[in-house]
Parts: sequence; structure tokens; C-alpha cells
Amino acid sequence: MCNIIKISIDNASTTNNGLFQGWGTSLCWWALRIGYSPVLTKKSAKLFFSDKGLNLNIMRYNIGGGDDPTHKHIKRTDSMIPGWMKYNETSDNFIYDYDADKNQLNVLKECYNASGDNAFVEVFSNSPPYFMCKSGCSSGGKDPNKNKLRDDCYDEFAKYLADVTEYINNSLKIKVSSISPMNEPDTDFWHYLSEKQEGCHFDPGESQNKIILKTAREIRSRGLNHIDIVASDETSTDKAINSYNLYNDDVKKVVDRISTHTYGSDKIKELGDLMKAEQKNLWMSETDWSSVSGEDAGEMGAGLWFAQKIIYDINNLSPSAWVIWLTIDHHISRDGFMGNKDTGAPDINNGYWGIAFADHDNKEILLTKKYYCYGQFSRYIRPGDTILHTTNKSLGAYNKKDNKLTLVAVNDKNRNKQITIDITDFKNNGVIEVIRTSGDMNSGENWAKVDEIVFNSPIITLELKANSVTTFIIK
Repeated sequence: MCNIIKISIDNASTTNNGLFQGWGTSLCWWALRIGYSPVLTKKSAKLFFSDKGLNLNIMRYNIGGGDDPTHKHIKRTDSMIPGWMKYNETSDNFIYDYDADKNQLNVLKECYNASGDNAFVEVFSNSPPYFMCKSGCSSGGKDPNKNKLRDDCYDEFAKYLADVTEYINNSLKIKVSSISPMNEPDTDFWHYLSEKQEGCHFDPGESQNKIILKTAREIRSRGLNHIDIVASDETSTDKAINSYNLYNDDVKKVVDRISTHTYGSDKIKELGDLMKAEQKNLWMSETDWSSVSGEDAGEMGAGLWFAQKIIYDINNLSPSAWVIWLTIDHHISRDGFMGNKDTGAPDINNGYWGIAFADHDNKEILLTKKYYCYGQFSRYIRPGDTILHTTNKSLGAYNKKDNKLTLVAVNDKNRNKQITIDITDFKNNGVIEVIRTSGDMNSGENWAKVDEIVFNSPIITLELKANSVTTFIIK
């Protein structure tokens, strides 16, 4: 006899007062790469942020640091994020260039409009401007274990972040909902002359405390009181706990939300429990990997791993939002970009980062099974729902207003199997809508609508197709 999955209000998430805030992606680095093209920009907004596609609502905009113009080490075609300031020889200082990052802003505008009323824009920093860095390089420090920001630039960097945020919010009329001044700060990944611009080392304790407080003061001094202050976007849940425990009382007062990445998840439940005890909102703000799951799953392998990663993170961490690192990681182009060559298409039968890839020669965005597996969650568990934690490779949610239950379940075996659910806490009769993704892109199912199920008992047995992700909407 199979185990019974109980879907109960007793297992409801209490994070953010029980209200789920949504799904999303960062815009770096893919928005920089495709934002030159109106065609690719509009297609990305429709595919990722409209209700015709994934219906994501969270976009994390990267305030870039640029790099020393004499440096030639950034080889990824998408990761040379421009800074908002450039050197002016006439005045012998750095001045704002509001068109420098126009590609990423083009995508931000389209995605913001496509997302509608649920749009949630977070600005964050991978690196301070290169001239504020001790190494003079936005990729990292000469000693990656030491603070990268110059000691005399904390005020200047906080002002830079606030200036850009104010411009986006007030001048571009794109409401900014939160700001995160650090990215994976307690690591030694970010080194001088590396091929990308992705992080800035801040020691836990005094250095992190200083930049958080200065950023908060700059934001509040401009009357942007609706913008949440976020920290610390550490690479793993154990580092997030360590950094939080070293915040002083002033920092804990100004921080509205803790965000973590889950590339490492050794203390994932402990972090969730700590934030509940501290009464802090909590996000899973970045993750992905080039992994697969399933048995002889083919193209579904990457999607099955991805779906199980979402379920694991949310059931154990209990965040109010879940955000993938990037949607597009691979690019196809004869010409490349900024003097560098693109990687080309991924092997979709194996693991890969991202959920889609861009064909610049034909102005197409090509989708994968990871894309459709993400949609099995994002299209049906919506902002305002309450997450109901379950087990056995499944995730539940409840919408009180619509009296609707949603269950997403994964079968990573190469044979069909049955699950039994117990919905005693809810009405014992109704209709179940079934949506499923399985197989390959050409002949498989992509958000396929399966026959509805009529039920008149709180104990319901459901069929899961081999190597599939299925969403059950119980009305």
C-alpha cells in the first residue's frame, strides 16, 4: 500500500504571514545579451512573465559595476554588466550614464509590463563599480578571501546603489520593491581578472553590517520607504545563518527580509526555523545546476531534477518566494557579442543551466523541458496562495479566496505509479483538473491537460505517469 500524502492546513507555511509572493529570475546575465533585440526582448517577456508563459512575477535587476576599460578578461558574452558611471575626462571624475545598461533595462521594462499587478522588482549588486574596488577590477579581489570594496567607498557605493534605484523607481516609473546590496559575500569565488562579474566579498560582521546600514540610510533618505532592505544572498543556507548571527541589533532592525541561495543546503531547515523565530520574511533568491534525475528520462531528466529541487527547497526552507538564477544560459550566434564567442546550444539530454536558450541568428528563444517543469509550479501556485508543505516529492498550496487546492507531484521512475492524498481538512467532493509535462519536446506533453477527475471522498488515489511532473488543481 502506498503512503498517504496528507494535505493539511496544519502544514501551512507561516512565512510572510502565510502569503506566497511568487516566482522569478534574475535578469543578469541574459537580459544584457538579448536586450539589443526588440524581437527577443518581447518574446522573453511573453514566455517568462506573461500568463501565456511561465507567469513569473519577480525580476531581479543587477546594478552592474562595469570594469576597467583596459581589462579584457571577461569572456562570457553575457556577463560584462555595464556600470552606471563612466569617467569624464573634461571634469576628471565619474558621472552617470543612464543609457549604459540599456539592454538590461529594455528587458526589465518589457517583463515588468508583462507581469502586471503582481510585478515585483528587486535591484541587487554583483559588484561595486571597478573604481570602488581595491583591485580595480569588478570580477573580484586579488585576495578573494578579503573585502573587495575599498574602505573609503562604503558611503560612495551605498549612494551609487540608491541613485540607480531612485532613477529606476522615479524616472522610469518601474516600482522597485526591494534592494539587496550584496551577492554571495562570504565566499572566495570572486577573484581578480576572472571571466565574469558575479560577486563581492564582504566579511560577515562589521563589513556586512556597514554596507547594509549605509544602503538602508541612503534609500530611506530619499523617501523610498516602500523598498524592503534585503540581506545577505549568501551562496548557502549555513553561510546565511552565520552572517545573520553576526548582524548587530541595528542591522536586524533595518533588514526586512533575508534571502539565501541554496547551492549548499546543509542547514536549510535550521535557516527556515531561525527566520520564523526572528519573524523575518525569507526568500530562496537564487539557485540552479546542471543536474538530471529520473530513470531513462532523456530530455525530462533536467526537468525532473529541477522540479524536485523546487519541492525540496520550499518544503524544507519555507520561503515566500523561489527564484531561479537565470532563465537563459546558452546563446547561439554567428557573430558573438562584445568580441567574444557564444557557447552554443546545450545538450538537452543532459544537465544544463537555465531553462531556455536564445538563437540570435533566427531571433528565437528555444524552450526546454526545464521550462515546462518550472511552469507546472509557477502557472498554478500563485502570489497570495499559502504553501502547504507535503512529502513524497510533492508540494501543496491553498487559495482561501477561491477555495482551491493545488498539488504538484513528481514521478522520477520509468513506470507509472499511484499516490494517495488525504484532503480531510477540505471539502470531500469536487473536480480535479490535471496538467502534466512528460516525454521530449517534440512528441511529449508540455502543460498537457489530462482528463478531469471527479471525487466524492477525502481520500483520493491519483495516477502519475512515468518520468513526469503533474499539477492537480482541486476545486
